Amino acid sequence: MFRVKRKTAGKTAGQRSSSSVLVAINGRECDKEVVRLGCELLTSRRAKLYLLSVIEVERGLPGDKEIPPATARAEEVLQRAEEVARPYKRSTEAYVRQTRRAGVAVVREAVDKGVGTIVLGLQYKERFGSFTLGDTIPYVLEHAPCRVIVWRDPLLENGTATP
Repeated sequence: MFRVKRKTAGKTAGQRSSSSVLVAINGRECDKEVVRLGCELLTSRRAKLYLLSVIEVERGLPGDKEIPPATARAEEVLQRAEEVARPYKRSTEAYVRQTRRAGVAVVREAVDKGVGTIVLGLQYKERFGSFTLGDTIPYVLEHAPCRVIVWRDPLLENGTATP
Protein backbone atom coordinates (compact mmCIF):
# COMPACT_ATOMS: atom_id res chain seq x y z
CA MET A 1 0.00 0.00 0.00
CA PHE A 2 1.19 3.52 -0.81
CA ARG A 3 2.15 5.54 2.24
CA VAL A 4 2.87 9.23 2.36
CA LYS A 5 5.76 9.99 4.69
CA ARG A 6 5.16 12.98 6.90
CA LYS A 7 7.85 15.40 8.05
CA THR A 8 7.44 18.03 10.68
CA ALA A 9 9.58 20.56 8.83
CA GLY A 10 9.17 21.31 5.10
CA LYS A 11 7.96 18.86 2.50
CA THR A 12 9.83 17.77 -0.56
CA ALA A 13 8.13 17.49 -3.96
CA GLY A 14 7.54 13.78 -3.40
CA GLN A 15 5.84 14.30 -0.04
CA ARG A 16 2.88 16.47 -0.86
CA SER A 17 -0.34 16.55 1.11
CA SER A 18 -3.59 18.47 0.93
CA SER A 19 -6.05 20.27 3.15
CA SER A 20 -8.88 18.72 1.14
CA VAL A 21 -9.11 15.73 -1.18
CA LEU A 22 -11.86 14.60 -3.53
CA VAL A 23 -12.03 10.84 -4.07
CA ALA A 24 -14.22 9.68 -6.94
CA ILE A 25 -15.47 6.13 -6.43
CA ASN A 26 -17.76 3.83 -8.37
CA GLY A 27 -17.95 0.45 -6.65
CA ARG A 28 -14.81 -1.17 -8.08
CA GLU A 29 -12.25 -3.17 -6.13
CA CYS A 30 -9.78 -0.28 -6.05
CA ASP A 31 -12.23 2.00 -4.17
CA LYS A 32 -10.85 0.94 -0.78
CA GLU A 33 -7.31 1.78 -1.84
CA VAL A 34 -8.18 5.17 -3.34
CA VAL A 35 -10.13 6.13 -0.20
CA ARG A 36 -7.16 5.12 1.98
CA LEU A 37 -4.81 7.08 -0.25
CA GLY A 38 -7.09 10.11 -0.08
CA CYS A 39 -7.10 9.92 3.72
CA GLU A 40 -3.32 9.61 3.88
CA LEU A 41 -2.86 12.69 1.69
CA LEU A 42 -4.72 14.93 4.13
CA THR A 43 -2.47 17.26 6.12
CA SER A 44 -4.29 17.67 9.40
CA ARG A 45 -7.16 16.41 11.49
CA ARG A 46 -9.15 19.43 10.26
CA ALA A 47 -8.61 18.46 6.63
CA LYS A 48 -11.67 17.37 4.68
CA LEU A 49 -12.25 14.26 2.57
CA TYR A 50 -14.95 14.48 -0.10
CA LEU A 51 -16.29 11.21 -1.48
CA LEU A 52 -18.08 11.38 -4.81
CA SER A 53 -20.06 8.73 -6.65
CA VAL A 54 -21.27 9.74 -10.11
CA ILE A 55 -24.23 8.25 -11.93
CA GLU A 56 -23.92 8.67 -15.68
CA VAL A 57 -27.32 9.15 -17.33
CA GLU A 58 -27.75 7.84 -20.85
CA ARG A 59 -28.64 10.35 -23.56
CA GLY A 60 -32.04 8.71 -24.10
CA LEU A 61 -33.19 9.71 -20.60
CA PRO A 62 -33.84 13.18 -19.18
CA GLY A 63 -30.72 14.41 -17.36
CA ASP A 64 -32.56 14.99 -14.09
CA LYS A 65 -34.52 11.72 -14.07
CA GLU A 66 -33.74 9.80 -10.91
CA ILE A 67 -32.73 6.19 -11.48
CA PRO A 68 -33.57 4.43 -8.18
CA PRO A 69 -31.39 1.30 -8.66
CA ALA A 70 -28.37 3.42 -9.62
CA THR A 71 -28.97 5.82 -6.74
CA ALA A 72 -29.25 2.96 -4.24
CA ARG A 73 -26.02 1.43 -5.55
CA ALA A 74 -24.21 4.79 -5.36
CA GLU A 75 -25.37 5.28 -1.76
CA GLU A 76 -24.14 1.80 -0.88
CA VAL A 77 -20.75 2.52 -2.48
CA LEU A 78 -20.47 5.73 -0.46
CA GLN A 79 -21.37 3.95 2.78
CA ARG A 80 -18.59 1.39 2.20
CA ALA A 81 -16.15 4.21 1.44
CA GLU A 82 -17.12 6.03 4.64
CA GLU A 83 -16.40 2.84 6.60
CA VAL A 84 -12.93 2.67 5.05
CA ALA A 85 -12.28 6.33 5.95
CA ARG A 86 -13.64 6.10 9.52
CA PRO A 87 -10.38 4.86 11.18
CA TYR A 88 -8.51 7.89 9.78
CA LYS A 89 -10.79 10.20 11.80
CA ARG A 90 -11.08 12.80 9.07
CA SER A 91 -14.02 15.05 8.38
CA THR A 92 -15.83 13.33 5.51
CA GLU A 93 -18.64 14.42 3.22
CA ALA A 94 -20.20 12.08 0.66
CA TYR A 95 -22.11 13.04 -2.47
CA VAL A 96 -23.97 11.39 -5.31
CA ARG A 97 -24.09 13.37 -8.54
CA GLN A 98 -26.05 12.52 -11.65
CA THR A 99 -24.74 13.73 -15.01
CA ARG A 100 -24.15 12.81 -18.64
CA ARG A 101 -20.35 12.66 -18.21
CA ALA A 102 -18.60 11.64 -15.00
CA GLY A 103 -15.46 13.66 -15.73
CA VAL A 104 -17.45 16.89 -15.85
CA ALA A 105 -19.03 16.13 -12.46
CA VAL A 106 -15.66 15.31 -10.87
CA VAL A 107 -14.04 18.53 -12.08
CA ARG A 108 -17.10 20.62 -11.12
CA GLU A 109 -17.10 19.18 -7.58
CA ALA A 110 -13.35 19.77 -7.26
CA VAL A 111 -13.78 23.42 -8.28
CA ASP A 112 -16.84 23.94 -6.06
CA LYS A 113 -15.10 22.42 -3.03
CA GLY A 114 -11.71 24.02 -3.74
CA VAL A 115 -9.85 20.73 -3.24
CA GLY A 116 -6.09 20.41 -3.52
CA THR A 117 -6.12 16.88 -4.94
CA ILE A 118 -8.43 14.55 -6.83
CA VAL A 119 -7.88 10.80 -6.48
CA LEU A 120 -9.36 8.46 -9.09
CA GLY A 121 -9.28 4.69 -9.37
CA LEU A 122 -8.76 2.95 -12.70
CA GLN A 123 -9.60 -0.61 -13.51
CA TYR A 124 -7.48 -2.15 -16.25
CA LYS A 125 -9.57 -2.30 -19.39
CA GLU A 126 -8.97 -2.70 -23.07
CA ARG A 127 -10.68 -1.24 -26.11
CA PHE A 128 -9.89 -2.73 -29.50
CA GLY A 129 -7.15 -4.86 -27.93
CA SER A 130 -5.25 -1.95 -26.33
CA PHE A 131 -5.20 -0.55 -22.82
CA THR A 132 -7.48 2.48 -22.41
CA LEU A 133 -8.04 5.12 -19.77
CA GLY A 134 -11.67 5.50 -20.82
CA ASP A 135 -13.30 8.94 -21.06
CA THR A 136 -13.39 10.18 -17.46
CA ILE A 137 -9.70 10.15 -16.50
CA PRO A 138 -8.41 12.01 -19.59
CA TYR A 139 -11.11 14.66 -19.08
CA VAL A 140 -10.18 15.13 -15.41
CA LEU A 141 -6.45 15.21 -16.21
CA GLU A 142 -7.04 17.90 -18.82
CA HIS A 143 -9.51 20.12 -16.95
CA ALA A 144 -8.85 19.76 -13.21
CA PRO A 145 -7.39 22.89 -11.57
CA CYS A 146 -5.55 20.82 -8.95
CA ARG A 147 -3.34 17.75 -8.62
CA VAL A 148 -4.79 14.50 -9.92
CA ILE A 149 -3.67 11.07 -8.75
CA VAL A 150 -4.74 7.99 -10.70
CA TRP A 151 -4.58 4.60 -8.98
CA ARG A 152 -4.51 1.50 -11.19
CA ASP A 153 -4.47 -1.92 -9.62
CA PRO A 154 -1.59 -4.18 -10.70
CA LEU A 155 -1.98 -6.77 -13.41
CA LEU A 156 -1.82 -10.46 -12.64
CA GLU A 157 1.05 -12.54 -13.95
CA ASN A 158 -0.92 -13.56 -17.04
CA GLY A 159 -1.46 -9.91 -18.01
CA THR A 160 -5.09 -9.67 -16.90
CA ALA A 161 -6.49 -7.21 -14.41
CA THR A 162 -6.83 -8.03 -10.74
CA PRO A 163 -10.38 -9.16 -9.89
